[in-house]
Amino acid sequence: MNTPRKVNIRNLVAACAAITVFGFAFGMTYPLLSLILEARGVSSDMIGINSAMMPLGILLFSSVIPVAAKRFGARNVAIAAAVVTALMMLSYKLFDTLAAWFVIRLVQGMTISTLFVLSEAWIVGSAGDTNRGKIVAIYSAVLSASFGAGPLLISIIGIDGWTPFVLGASVIAVGSISFIFIREDTESDPEEARPSGIFDFAPKAPMLLLAVGVFSVFDAATLSLFPVYGVQNGLDVSASANIVTALVLGNTVLQLPIGWLADRFAYRWVLIGCALTTTICLLLTPLVIGSALKWPLLVLLGTTGFGVYTVSLAALGNRFSGIELVNGTASFAIVWGFGALIGSISGGWVMLGFGSHGLPVGLALVYFLLAVGVTRRQFSLARAQ
Repeated sequence: MNTPRKVNIRNLVAACAAITVFGFAFGMTYPLLSLILEARGVSSDMIGINSAMMPLGILLFSSVIPVAAKRFGARNVAIAAAVVTALMMLSYKLFDTLAAWFVIRLVQGMTISTLFVLSEAWIVGSAGDTNRGKIVAIYSAVLSASFGAGPLLISIIGIDGWTPFVLGASVIAVGSISFIFIREDTESDPEEARPSGIFDFAPKAPMLLLAVGVFSVFDAATLSLFPVYGVQNGLDVSASANIVTALVLGNTVLQLPIGWLADRFAYRWVLIGCALTTTICLLLTPLVIGSALKWPLLVLLGTTGFGVYTVSLAALGNRFSGIELVNGTASFAIVWGFGALIGSISGGWVMLGFGSHGLPVGLALVYFLLAVGVTRRQFSLARAQ
């Protein structure tokens, strides 16, 4: 019988502090660059293609992270990635052309994926076995809030001059100090544990990767297209923008109940509950979009829709440790990158082909298929036992 892992407060606080700061900088970069390009008359499709360089960088580099962490040490790799990320923030202003920004955003996607993969591995690995769900839920809530604070800062300081770029680089530099306090656990790695790619890891946790893929489709489609959905259904621009605010609110303030459930019930049943609740909320959205009922529904939608990732991350930490945990978080990042690209593109196609309500209905189908898949997996494992 394995001894339950205890909470590592030192690593937990250091990793949470770092990833929160990087989330803030990451959340600031997207609107900052998009607004600058829009002000220069760059077309919206070109802005979208330029923005896609960051998730592309995540896709290209995530499989390399476990190898680098095993060879050079995860803490050293994280510090190097933080330094390069800060330099990339300054490079946007130093090399102020659209062509250069394609390369810079690609590199920044690689370094940011490194920071998130390693930090999330430290967080779920240091959370202990007793209250991992609640700790991961708190992390998800704080990260969501830090993402939201980035665009808020842009609305205050503006997009002109060096100020936003210097501030972003400075915030990242300060956040990287937290990595100094990380103490790596080398004893939890069995001798045979080795870095691996997503194809090696996928058979070990197929439902977790499926859940992350579904979440990433939802994440990208709602954040990029739900405001458009609101406008097409008679809401003004302000109310349409607040749709995203309501979703993020659910992800920020109501993740703790999700984590509490994950600590007390089997992860698969909590995943099924989140997926089915999200399905119902999405199917109800077309019926209430024109009334005040949409706001509590959207908050609940954000809670359970984003909660799928919270539960998946907690389950990952419960099952894996050491380099295998890094393999898992790297695989999560790869799946998230694919899902984000698919969500943005397919969401637009569905709205074009089936009307605006095709977006929530299509996402409802995706979450329903997740619930069916996890349910079948649960019963097949039960029969095997």
